[in-house]
Amino acid sequence: MGRSVTLWIDGAMADDTHDNLKRTPLYDLHEKLGAKLVPFAGYEMPVQYPMGVMDEHKWTRTHAGLFDVSHMGPCFLSLEEGIGGGDAAHAKIAALVETLVPSDIAGLKQGQARLTVLLNDEGGILDDLIITRPLGDEAQGSLYIVVNGAVKEQDWAIFEKALAGKAVLTRADDRILFALQGPEAVDVMSDFFPGCEELKFMHHMPFELNGTRCIVSRCGYTGEDGFEVLVSPAAGLPLIDEMLTDERVEMIGLGARDSLRLEAGLCLYGHDMDPSRDPIEADLGWVIQRRRREGGDFPGAARILASIQDGVAEKRVGIRPLERAPAREGTAIEIDGKVVGVVTSGGFGPTVDHPVAMGYVSAAHAAPGTKIDLMVRGKARPGEVVALPFVPHNYKR
Repeated sequence: MGRSVTLWIDGAMADDTHDNLKRTPLYDLHEKLGAKLVPFAGYEMPVQYPMGVMDEHKWTRTHAGLFDVSHMGPCFLSLEEGIGGGDAAHAKIAALVETLVPSDIAGLKQGQARLTVLLNDEGGILDDLIITRPLGDEAQGSLYIVVNGAVKEQDWAIFEKALAGKAVLTRADDRILFALQGPEAVDVMSDFFPGCEELKFMHHMPFELNGTRCIVSRCGYTGEDGFEVLVSPAAGLPLIDEMLTDERVEMIGLGARDSLRLEAGLCLYGHDMDPSRDPIEADLGWVIQRRRREGGDFPGAARILASIQDGVAEKRVGIRPLERAPAREGTAIEIDGKVVGVVTSGGFGPTVDHPVAMGYVSAAHAAPGTKIDLMVRGKARPGEVVALPFVPHNYKR
């Protein structure tokens, strides 16, 4: 099944070559619906459906878009001695995970999730991930974690090595993980999971579906209100088939997923953040809560705390090209003929009807309104630094 494909998904390049590509449980559905499939994170994934990227993007902003994200890395991390120990058990598993991430995991309430970053010893970002404290005293001492698909094997190996003999990792990437995003997502979801409409952003609850336990989280990566659902294929396939009979729901591919997250000013791992960048450079300082900053007991703390105190040399910013030509990843950013930065994500924003981009520029030129030149195909084209996001977030707070 080895193929060579180079594809730009509104600034994010799909994998070039993959042998023995995996398929998610929704693969047959993608084929049935006429999806264009490409190699991505080791899987054959849908980049778009017959509707096309532009209309899929707009549909999600106005209705409800259903995304297959089963290539991601859902897993459960549990204390070696078992779970069910209430707050004490949560404190113990949180303390273990906090040796790897800079966020306050101990302070999570039951049912609450938190976006954080996995750090190397120098404070560089190895991945971004969501960590959730489950509901119910019987589930304490465990955490539900979702890591990025492209680096899930790396992440899981880090967890297993660092926490060997203390915690057990159970991978759940054999299940369906799907996202339903958009202003009508909550109404659709409440038909299938009554009570989920009461969830706030970055909270979750378990449900029973056809006798199978599944997890519903109010989160997503489009800037819209929405949910992610982890469910077994046996229960998930008929669920999705039924959801797609709802006129408010359409399947959405990777192309629109990328343009949606770019308009929302959200980072793509491997592009807008990587091991060379710390969270402060990436404008993700908000993932480090006060208790962790004061404790300074996370990987790379010396570098990161110095970045907080002294500032950074470069910073991630929003960029608006002022002509119609998009500035793609790798585009040099110049001022008066001198390179001051680089674009890390770029494409066209269907909602705002103009090109959008993110990148790193020297801190002296990071203020919104700063005029820049974007070197697109060897020609300087005008642009400016702008505040993120390009479209407002519509999360339920």
